[in-house]
Amino acid sequence: MGIIRTLMKKKTATIEEVLASIEAARDKVMADEVKSLTKLGIPKAMAYQMIASRFHQKVGNQEEAEPDPFEGNSNSWEDIG
Repeated sequence: MGIIRTLMKKKTATIEEVLASIEAARDKVMADEVKSLTKLGIPKAMAYQMIASRFHQKVGNQEEAEPDPFEGNSNSWEDIG
């Protein structure tokens, strides 16, 4: 009976493990997209900048791409009106 209970326990992941998994998946997708763009003849540096801007990543010494209009900012509906 004790063996069955041990097998039935669910493994929980820490926040750090979840974040690391998400970041690894994002990096893989970004690398695949850069590879695809370079196959189309786009220079690697330009392809990386294009992909990084889509994923809101900083490239080299550049600031982050334009802020996402759907992310929270300091403007409230009262300020807009």
